[in-house]
Amino acid sequence: MIKNYIKIAWRSLKTNRLFSAVNILGLALGLATTLLLFLFILHERSFDSMYAKKDRIYRVLLHTTEEGIETWAQVPSALSPQLTEHIPSAQQSGRLLKNDYGGNAFIKAGDNILTESKLFWIDPSILDMFDVNILSGMGAKALTKPNTILLSKSTAKRYFGSENPLGKTLTVDNRNTFEVKGIFEDFSEHSSLQFNAVVPIMMRQEAKHPSWGNASFETFVMLNSDTGNLNDIDQKLQNIIDSNVEKEQQWYTFSLQPLEQIHLQSSAYTDSYLENYGDISQIKNLTILGILILIIACINYMNLITARSQKKAKDVGVNKTLGASRTQLILRFYVETGLITAIAMILGGLFTILILPSFNNIVNRNLEASSLFSLQIFVFLGFIWLVTTLISGSYPALYLSRFSPKDALKPTSNKGIMASFIRKGLVVVQFSASVVLIVSVLVVRQQLEFVQNKNLGFNPEQVIAISTTAVPDVATNHALVNAFKKLPNVSLISRAQGYPTVSVSLNSIYKPNSDVGMSVNTNLAEHNIVDILQLKLLAGQRLPSHKQDGDSLVEVLINKTALDFLGYTPEEAIGKKVEANLGNNSYIYGVVDDFNFASLHKPVGAYAFHNTVTKGNYNYLLVRFKNQNLATTVSEFERTFKSIATTSAFQYAFVDKNVEHLYQKEQQMAKVSLLFSILAIIVACLGLFALAAYMAEQRQKEIGVRKVFGASVPKIVQLLSIDFMKLVLISFAISFPLALYIMNQWLQDFAYRVTISWKVFLITGCLVLLITFITVSYQAIKAAIANPINSLRTE
Repeated sequence: MIKNYIKIAWRSLKTNRLFSAVNILGLALGLATTLLLFLFILHERSFDSMYAKKDRIYRVLLHTTEEGIETWAQVPSALSPQLTEHIPSAQQSGRLLKNDYGGNAFIKAGDNILTESKLFWIDPSILDMFDVNILSGMGAKALTKPNTILLSKSTAKRYFGSENPLGKTLTVDNRNTFEVKGIFEDFSEHSSLQFNAVVPIMMRQEAKHPSWGNASFETFVMLNSDTGNLNDIDQKLQNIIDSNVEKEQQWYTFSLQPLEQIHLQSSAYTDSYLENYGDISQIKNLTILGILILIIACINYMNLITARSQKKAKDVGVNKTLGASRTQLILRFYVETGLITAIAMILGGLFTILILPSFNNIVNRNLEASSLFSLQIFVFLGFIWLVTTLISGSYPALYLSRFSPKDALKPTSNKGIMASFIRKGLVVVQFSASVVLIVSVLVVRQQLEFVQNKNLGFNPEQVIAISTTAVPDVATNHALVNAFKKLPNVSLISRAQGYPTVSVSLNSIYKPNSDVGMSVNTNLAEHNIVDILQLKLLAGQRLPSHKQDGDSLVEVLINKTALDFLGYTPEEAIGKKVEANLGNNSYIYGVVDDFNFASLHKPVGAYAFHNTVTKGNYNYLLVRFKNQNLATTVSEFERTFKSIATTSAFQYAFVDKNVEHLYQKEQQMAKVSLLFSILAIIVACLGLFALAAYMAEQRQKEIGVRKVFGASVPKIVQLLSIDFMKLVLISFAISFPLALYIMNQWLQDFAYRVTISWKVFLITGCLVLLITFITVSYQAIKAAIANPINSLRTE
């Protein structure tokens, strides 16, 4: 019997080719979208699942309690030893510190000078907690001794080729020499931790003499199987602070974050050495979007079946007259739906493979087509096939099959009013969802344009930052500066610890004669820093161009936010002593206007440039260059750099590109929203096509009568189109307020944001009306030009 139903379903598909093609295409697009998003969600949720002790590993977070409350992924170095001492359930704890507080390392391996972006200083316990597989040589024990280094398998091959790396020596940043003691297996791409090289953290002064003030260490703790109540552990963390930090110096609290949450629930945290974070809100949004598009595709199927309902009803009447039971008809309709869904699923899989490379580029992931053949995917496809078949086939199976032979063979005109109302309502829902997506795309684009065009308070264009971390001595640094000054394409040059978008030292600045403080970013810089960044000087002077040896005076340039906190006017501040952990002889030398040194997601914080060489290093050579050929300029800079700093690799970054990188997540969101908006609109248009076909079929005789009495084709097209325009207008009334609310909530994440313009809704409205008219016109014109005799001859 099932075999016969499949044959009947196949004949029906071939008989109604247009409707079958639209049916299958709509479902295929919905299934492809759902499958694509399921692959992405599986990938994101698989992070850190490979670790055997994953349920017991936690990262310690720091929550600031001063003005501008934030959550940091880094904590003071003194905390880690205290965890196992004062928390009974803590079995192990360990710290990690990325080289140069987040910068790259310059590695000298034999005659080769390489750049390493993933060199970490770690406690040996980190390797034990995360089950790092040692392939050869020593493991965690090697890191208990100074000047040892462990390399990943791929890194060892990159440094030494086919040679045995064990026993080889490496020089890091022209400062420390390490002996390779072991090789470990490369970390999975689904791991939050990504080490290429690890060295003993106990070589660092911050670890030898741990502090409660400098929060620069990412710290993990592994609890025993009986972790108890995490709230009790939070209290123990507070007790540790109370025992070691004076009350007036307690500007932070601690909490624990489970390892399984790190990848998806850390995007709002600052100061982390881990990269490639996901976003749980993006996962939730994409999940809802995938389900929504699949439901829209199922609705389209029901609407298309509805469009053929008169023929289907007659078919039901004939079958019932010949003795078919309702159960048999239900089974037949579900077999037909199952066949269409199966074909659509195969086509959807092909669509997924075709779309996958573009999707990978958008979300910056490496999803592989081979994962479509995993057991999880087959189970998911089976579940989706079953659910889609049950939902899509529910109307023909449960509604049409209940007709009596008499009603089915000659349906009355007043039947199905409620069904028609539901169908129109579903189309309204479809277009409401599409309108929300279109408005979202336009608002995200508007915000990104605002970010790109906003005056940041400094000029990042035509500024290149060249890393000098590995430049071996002061003399070479000065030689570099002098050599770059002579280049014809160089306008200005200055050395600095960092620059906007790059982390610098974080200290606290205090009000005069008070313990009230706020966080301040402090940046060691030279005289030309104001001109390099083109900052606006409100009062005072630039940093001195020359400083005498032994001069203990520290000149400080503060920004307006720091000035407002201190309570001075710009003129009053000049010459005032400032407490910002820059020494006891620090004075305000100048005031610059606020500039956005971080993302526009946050308001401008306190910032200070200073010239005390005891607080930081000149890590970068900042060069403002003239607008000439970029490739030629970079090549010229590289030749000059390598001719002087012969033992260091040339590494650079354009400051304006770093600014753009701050909004990578929003750019991805805009692209993803655009892609799925297009898919949702296509699927919704198929639904509209279905309803237009249905209404044209229902009004076939009315159109014939009107044509006999002289109605023109444009009039009939207008008659059929006006009903759909009403549906679209209703969808506007629902979707515009919803879109306004959703996007206003999204914009709250930005300290500086646009006001949503009425033009966004005008553009969306015109676009949707145009799409609706084009979609409906085909069926309307087809009905209008049909011979009226064909529609009236049955009367």
